[in-house]
Formats: sequence, C-alpha cells, structure tokens
Amino acid sequence: MPSSVTAALRSPRAGALLLLVAAVLGLVAANSPLGPSLGELQHTYLSVPGTAISLSVGHWISDGLLAVFFFVVAIELRHELTAGELNSPSKAMRPAIAAIGGVIVPIAVFLLVAAGSGLENGWPIPTATDIAFALGILAVFGRGLPARLRVFLLALAILDDIIAILIIAVFFTSDPSLGLIAAAAAGTVVFALLSRLLGGRARVLVGVLMVVVALVTWGLVVLSGVHATIAGVALGLAMASRPADRTRHALEPFSNGVVLPLFAFSAALVVIPSVPLNELSPAFWGIVLALPVGKIVGIMLGGWLGARFVRAGGTTLGGMELLAAGALGGIGFTVSLLMNELAYADVTEVADEGTLAVLVGSGISMVIAAVVVSRLARSYRRREAITGA
Repeated sequence: MPSSVTAALRSPRAGALLLLVAAVLGLVAANSPLGPSLGELQHTYLSVPGTAISLSVGHWISDGLLAVFFFVVAIELRHELTAGELNSPSKAMRPAIAAIGGVIVPIAVFLLVAAGSGLENGWPIPTATDIAFALGILAVFGRGLPARLRVFLLALAILDDIIAILIIAVFFTSDPSLGLIAAAAAGTVVFALLSRLLGGRARVLVGVLMVVVALVTWGLVVLSGVHATIAGVALGLAMASRPADRTRHALEPFSNGVVLPLFAFSAALVVIPSVPLNELSPAFWGIVLALPVGKIVGIMLGGWLGARFVRAGGTTLGGMELLAAGALGGIGFTVSLLMNELAYADVTEVADEGTLAVLVGSGISMVIAAVVVSRLARSYRRREAITGA
C-alpha cells in the first residue's frame, strides 16, 4: 500500500469518512435488489478446519476483525494509563466522572422509554462512544480548538469503552468455560513475554510466534463463551509499550481502512422496516433519545461535578466545551452497533430497528457536534487572531 494512502488512513478525518460511507452503502445495499443475496452471504457459516470454531461471515467480522480494532484501542489506552493523560488518579478523575455520567444517564433515558415493553435488555446500547468517529468529527470541524478538548474527549471515550467492554464481559457472556478462559489468560501472558523479546536478533521468529499465540488466544476466547473482542483488549493491554506503539502505528491503516468500514457495512445491512413511525418499538425510540440527549446531559453533568469536586490536576472544560464533548460522546456507532447485535440477537426485527436507531441517534449527535464544535472553533480562532494581532 502506498505510503500516502497509509498516512491518509491514519487520519481521524479519513477514518470518520470511511465509516460514514460504509454505513450508508450498507443501508442502501440492504434495501436494493442485492439485499437478499448480501443477507444470505452474511449468514453463511465458515469453519476453521480441525477446530470447533464455526462463525457466520457477519460474526467473523464482528467477533474476528473487530478484535483488531479493540487491540489498537487497548494499546492507546495502555499508553494513556502509563505515560499519557490518564497516568495519575487526579488526571483521570474528571473525564472518568464525565464518562460515568455519560453511561448512567443514557441508560436511565432508555429504560424510561422502554419500561414495560419487554425490551429493557437493550439498555447497554446507548452507553458507548465511537472513538474513531468522535475524534474524526472533532478533527474535521475543530480546527483551532485547544488540545485540552481532544485530550478530555479521548480520555472520556477510552474510559467509556472500558465500561462497554466490561458490560460485554459481564452481560453478554453465555456459559463461560473457566478452563478455556484460564488457557486464554495463559496465552495472553505468553504474548506479553514474547513482546518483550522483540528487540533481539530473533525478532522475526518472535513476531511470527506472537501472531500464532494471538490467534490461538482469540480462538480460546471464542470457544470459552466470552465475547471474542475481549481477546483484542487483553492482548493490547499486555503488550510491551515500545513494540505496542509500533504495532499500533502499523495496524491503524488496516483498522481504519478495512476493519471499521467492513463492520459498519455489515452492521448496517438492515432492511428499513415498512412500519409507520408510531409502530416502531420503544427500543428504537429509547436509543434515538438516549444517544444524543442522554450523552449530552450525562457528560455535561459529570463534567460539572468533576470540575466542582476534583480540585487538583486534570483537564477543566467550560460549558460550551462540555456541550461539544457530550454531543461527540453521543456518536455511538461501532460499539453501539455491536451492543445492539448482542442485546437483541434473538429478536431480529428489534435488532434491525436498533441498528437504525443507532444510525439515527449517532447521526443527530454528529449534526449537533458539528454545529457546536464549528462555532467553538471559530470563537477560538477569532480570539487567537485578536490576541495575536
């Protein structure tokens, strides 16, 4: 791949654009004459010879390829926890409180709307923030903004994803096999030890062994009953920092240019329900309201509480900056689509409505975020022009 292309794919703007285009194409394709064929392909099962692993094409994307995305995110998280903006309790506290608010309030909004419908198990769907998309919108519309907003958003989104990952592990794990989980943990330890040998003469052999160990660990997690993306998180957190940074740099173009667009396309392969608006399920309306409204209220409230009660260290934002962070936090997309698949796996019609709701709610959040971030950026640019004149 040409270096100019890989450099472009590392840009948050390019990643956000590809995600949006892929989601739109998936939605259009599902409602075109190609829809039935693509749906059949998506549900075709592919097995790994000699193993018990057998997944549909859709699950190979959401359980397999998406683990690469979580691996890259986990490496970034590890960096922030050890050498970045989250390397002390005081630095992490304010975005942590905002992230908690941005999880609790959307859950409350969803449950308020869906109460009594029998669809309350969709409560995790509006809790997630799509890091790639949120940072992409910030990069596109936020020229001239101070770095502290991006730092706060990155910390908030990473902490948000930790919560989402824990929700997946606790609520979407069926009949876990403790033996296989222990074997996967051992594989993670071996992977971590090998990563510390990458600087030696046998680095090619070590690199090959790491790939093999990572694949085996992923397979063990798949068979254990735990959601497979947890393998990506564990391996990313366990990897030694220097090779981890290099690996993240190498994988970013693949993650942004292949993994996320493929997942967005696959997740958006939904036939638009031919029902009136008043017949859409409470789950649909709960998600549509919880993503933009719940996230904005929760993150702004959490940010205000953090600024009020955490005096030392950390990043402080003003009201408009918190509004921008809240709107950006409402872009659930990737992880929210994954949560929707898991929450309504047995109710296809509701799952389809949930996917549409995630797209609509995230779209509303994107519009709000674009407007707020643009106005905020113009304000900062004018201020800088005046002070610099």
